[in-house]
Amino acid sequence: MFKKLRNRFLIVNLVTISVMMLAAFAAIYIISYLDVQAKNEMELHRSVELYQKRKGNNSDGPRDNGTVTGMPLPDGGDMGSMGGGNPPPERSVSFMIETDDQWNQTGTPKSQFTMEDEFYQQALQEAVSTGKNTGRFTLDGSDWTFEIQPTTNGHMLVFLDITARQEILTNLNYTFTIVGVVMLIILYFTSRYFANRSIQPVKEAFDKQKQFIADASHELKTPLAIISTNTDVLLSNGEDTIDQQSKWLHYIKSETERMAKLTNDLLYLTEIDDSRTGMIHTPFDISEAVENIILTMEAVIFEKNVALEYDIEPHLTVQGNSEQIKQVVMILLDNAVKYTGPKGEVSLSLRKQHNDVVLAVTNTGEGIAPEHLPRIFDRFYRTDASRARKQGGYGLGLAIAKSIVEQQHKGKIYARSVMGESTTFYVQLS
Repeated sequence: MFKKLRNRFLIVNLVTISVMMLAAFAAIYIISYLDVQAKNEMELHRSVELYQKRKGNNSDGPRDNGTVTGMPLPDGGDMGSMGGGNPPPERSVSFMIETDDQWNQTGTPKSQFTMEDEFYQQALQEAVSTGKNTGRFTLDGSDWTFEIQPTTNGHMLVFLDITARQEILTNLNYTFTIVGVVMLIILYFTSRYFANRSIQPVKEAFDKQKQFIADASHELKTPLAIISTNTDVLLSNGEDTIDQQSKWLHYIKSETERMAKLTNDLLYLTEIDDSRTGMIHTPFDISEAVENIILTMEAVIFEKNVALEYDIEPHLTVQGNSEQIKQVVMILLDNAVKYTGPKGEVSLSLRKQHNDVVLAVTNTGEGIAPEHLPRIFDRFYRTDASRARKQGGYGLGLAIAKSIVEQQHKGKIYARSVMGESTTFYVQLS
């Protein structure tokens, strides 16, 4: 299931990024293409104007001294400087051919570089064959653009070499292709890594849920089995009086109460975890709340033959729900008393530290092994399951305390322990 989820995440991520990357590349290419075409058109128009001016200045007859646009002419002139100080166009090879009305070449083509007559004829044929006044064609591996202007005796065709700019677009295509492929490979492995990272919390939550269901089922299975067994005993001795069977009825009642407590704890945890469930938080005197819990627990602590010491700084105030905080104190004290041996000691302190109020509950005893400390707040987790069952615990108390402190009050709860000496639980509230 998680492999399919990871693959779906990977595919969606790759497709989304690929589409975005393709759109970005397409936008860059279109902008570059339009820019190149605009520059080609602008330079072609300037070349046409220069050839027209040149032709007008040489009305006594054509001379075979064409130009490379923007470069000095052999006769000492500069086509880029002709026409009242127009800025010189970019350096590109161009030539001009004059024809009559029937598209037959007249005169000698004007070009700075000597080219074969066959090349001029092929260029002329390519331009005429398009049937347009302007266009592009490829000849001898070079890209050319042209423009046709009517003259008194026929036509003037100006050709401009645009190979360099077209190569820019071609190289841009190759670059985009290479970059795209490399980026897709990098994105694949990156997305795979983050996909695994992303589904890890989901997998952990799913595993915890499965473990939670298994643990809850196990905890409910024991009392249900006891209830079922005692019910069978009652049914098999139907002639006995209720007084004679009171022992079995007490077992049934005891296990029913255990199941009710477990169910209530589970429902309470569900309510706390539900983000829609909000408790009313107001400022309250936590010193007074802790003292009240100690008074409630004194009889139980005395019965367990455990010494209790406490140091409470008076009139400490926190923002929160007093009943929930009392429940946390009750859980921690009850837990400390359970795991403290006879003649052991439980101590509680409540102090102001900087801007926080810190509650510490310490009990002497066996302590908690380091490997258990990170998991003691997990639901149904117990370092000694058999001992916890004898004491009536389900491993939900600390989970409830953690939910109240961290989820409902945005505080912090943690534990420290020294094996064979003591264990201390800390609650930090703002």
